[in-house]
Amino acid sequence: MHRDAEVRSRRADESEPAVSVARDAYAGKLLPNVQLQLFRETNWGFATRVIARGGPVQELPRADIQLQDMVVHSRGMELDLVDYLSRNRVAGLLLLKRGRIALEHYDLGIDASTRWISMSMAKSVSTTLVGAAIQDKLIGGVDDQLTRYLPELRGTSYDGVSIRHLLQMTSGVHWDDTHTDPKSERRRMLEMQIAQQPGAIMKYLAGQRRIAAPGSVWNYSTGETHVVGALVRAATGLWCADYLSQKIWSRVGMQSDATWWLEAPEGLEVAGSGINATLRDYARFGLFMMNGGVIGNERVLPEGWIAEATQPRQVGNARVDYGYMWWPVARPNGSFADGAFSARGIFGQYIYINPREQVIVAVLSARSKPKGAEAIADNDFFNSAVNALK
Repeated sequence: MHRDAEVRSRRADESEPAVSVARDAYAGKLLPNVQLQLFRETNWGFATRVIARGGPVQELPRADIQLQDMVVHSRGMELDLVDYLSRNRVAGLLLLKRGRIALEHYDLGIDASTRWISMSMAKSVSTTLVGAAIQDKLIGGVDDQLTRYLPELRGTSYDGVSIRHLLQMTSGVHWDDTHTDPKSERRRMLEMQIAQQPGAIMKYLAGQRRIAAPGSVWNYSTGETHVVGALVRAATGLWCADYLSQKIWSRVGMQSDATWWLEAPEGLEVAGSGINATLRDYARFGLFMMNGGVIGNERVLPEGWIAEATQPRQVGNARVDYGYMWWPVARPNGSFADGAFSARGIFGQYIYINPREQVIVAVLSARSKPKGAEAIADNDFFNSAVNALK
């Protein structure tokens, strides 16, 4: 049974240390032990809202054969499981084959009950809520104009932008998402989140300039996802955490409540980041996606939504391997025939889903920098895991 989500606000006595650590985290300047402690925290000093679980826990039975090791082919090298875990600073790894656990590993002081930060995996969850709202007929479709639901964006650079443009990050609105640059829009958004002032981020986004026609250029933008959160709130009348709980989290057998960062107490979720959940529950969300967005006999996502949301697309003259804030994952030969895709977040957070091979890989990591710190390419590991589980 769904219950109203709870809000946990930041205490005055915890704000300043959290502010400093959060800034250093995004700059990639945290020592390993400090970073690990931070990633195990659910709030980072921000207000949070609970994503309530409900009903019996969906068991994840053990496969008859447990994977003890595997060959990992990456960039011309032949590596193994220990290499991936140690070199990529992996804290949690879960491999499912046909819904059964083939490998489960915890390290760096965490266990199955630890809630770990999603980073940008939250983007994929947020856009999935748009699909649910379309299925509920609360949103007409992805070709609707944003301003139909967010009239406050009329006269801004988002005027003339469709929901499809927003979900694809092709709005044409300027944004620099460089985490390590304190002058980037992404870091300015972090400062607004630290300030915990309701509405400040949306006001900032509305003031950004347009640099391209909608649909013509792809530009990765956490700001776009904040608008997705505002869209879900406006269309459903519910906070993202509540709508996620009502439609999915309370109904697919999650083992734990999760939490979601807020821009301010009683404000919008930071829809592009900040879900905190257990490794197994991230994998259960992957199972929901692999099952076609259906729970029991009820279709939660529109027919064909997952294929549309997770495939490469043409933007201008270029192919972009990005869907509705999901990342398509090719086979080693470059083929997308498996229909594989992933949610991913900075510092090495992943839910990889391969519908054809019925494989899910969930990864929690604590790498030294937001991007580019992996020693072994994660997509290479995922493809190697698929081969190991055949």
